[in-house]
Amino acid sequence: LTMASQAVITVQPRAGFSVAQQPGEWQTGLLDCCSDCGVCLCGTFCFLCLDCQVAGDMNEFCLCGSSVAMRTLYRTRYNIPGSILEDFCSIWWCGPCALCQLKRDINRRREMGIF
Repeated sequence: LTMASQAVITVQPRAGFSVAQQPGEWQTGLLDCCSDCGVCLCGTFCFLCLDCQVAGDMNEFCLCGSSVAMRTLYRTRYNIPGSILEDFCSIWWCGPCALCQLKRDINRRREMGIF
C-alpha cells in the first residue's frame, strides 16, 4: 500500500478577493499590414508557411494557424475583447489579414516578453 501525499494549504485566500484580468487589445489592427512588411509579404505570397509558423508558435498542428479556433484561443488567452462570430468573420472575409495580425501580435508579445 502506498500513501498518497496530500497538499497542505498554508495560506487561505481572503473572502471576496478576486483578481480581475485587465482587458487586452490587439497590438496592431486587422489592416495594419505595413507595420511589419515581412509578415505581410509572407502572408501574401506564402500563406501556408505563415499558417504553419503561427500554429508552431502556439504549439498546435501545422495549418491550424488560420482557424477560427486558433484565433479565439489566442484572443481569450490574452483577454482581447471579441466574439467567435467576429473571429469567424475576420477569418472568412479577411483570412490573410487576420493571420498576419495574429503573427504580428505574437511577434510583438514575444519582444515584450509576454508570449
